[in-house]
Amino acid sequence: MISIKTKEEIEIMREGGRILAEILKELAEEVKPGITTWSLEEKARELIKEAGLVEGSRAKPGIAVAEPAFLGFNGYPAVLCVSINEEVVHSLPSERKIMLGDLVSLDLGLKYKGFNVDSAITVIAGQEFDSEYDLKQKLIRITKECLDKGIEMARVGNSIGDISSVIQKHAEKNNLSVIRDLVGHGIGRELHEDPEIPNFGRSGTGPRLIEGMVIAIEPMLSAGSYQVIEDKKTFAWKTKDGSLSAHFEHTVAITKKGSLVLTE
Repeated sequence: MISIKTKEEIEIMREGGRILAEILKELAEEVKPGITTWSLEEKARELIKEAGLVEGSRAKPGIAVAEPAFLGFNGYPAVLCVSINEEVVHSLPSERKIMLGDLVSLDLGLKYKGFNVDSAITVIAGQEFDSEYDLKQKLIRITKECLDKGIEMARVGNSIGDISSVIQKHAEKNNLSVIRDLVGHGIGRELHEDPEIPNFGRSGTGPRLIEGMVIAIEPMLSAGSYQVIEDKKTFAWKTKDGSLSAHFEHTVAITKKGSLVLTE
C-alpha cells in the first residue's frame, strides 16, 4: 500500500533531508586514498549524533530528532554503506583501505522526527589518471544524469514506468547497463515502502504518481553486465563480471508544482 504524506510531513522530511545532505557532503570530502572505510563509518556516526543532540544541533534547538536509519535494518550492523569499484551497494564498512583512484559510493539514511530520508553519492578517491579514469568519470556523470532525468519525470500524472524508462534509455544510450535486481522505493515512516522504483521499464506502466507520494530514486549503473551477486559476508551486492559501478540517490516528494528533492 502506497503511503501519502501531508504537506507537514513532507516538510519534516525536507528538514531531515537537508541535514542528511550536509552530512553526506562532509563524508564525501573525507574520501581520500589511505583511509579505511570504517573511518567513514565513525565520522558518519559522529555527525548523526551531533545532528540529534538536544543543544547545538543542526536541527531545531531543544529537540533530539536524528538517528541512523540503516543501523539494524534487516540485520545491517552499521549506519553507512561504503561500496567500492565493482561493489554496487550495501557494502559494510571495515578496516579495508581506500586506494588511489577507487570509485567510492556512499549511501546513508537518516531517521528524523519519525520519518526516513535516504541519499547516495559516488566519488573518485584522489586524482589517479589511470587507464580507467575516463570510464570512472563517465559512470559518475551518466549515473547522476540518470537521477536528474528520473527526478524530472516524478510529476503528478506520470507513472513509475516513466521514471524507469527515462533512466534506462539514458544509461543504455551511453553504453552502460542498469542494475535490475536492485531498485528504488517509497519512503516515509518506514525506510522501504511501496512502490518499488525500478531503473528499467516501459513508459506508462506501473502506479500513477499522485500528490503526497515520496520516493527514493536511485540509479545504479554498471560499465559491464547488469547481473549482480551478493556477498553474504560483507552485505555487498557486486557486479557479477567485476565491472565498475556507480550509484546516486535522492529522496523526492511529488507535489502539485512538480518534483521536490528533499535531500539537498
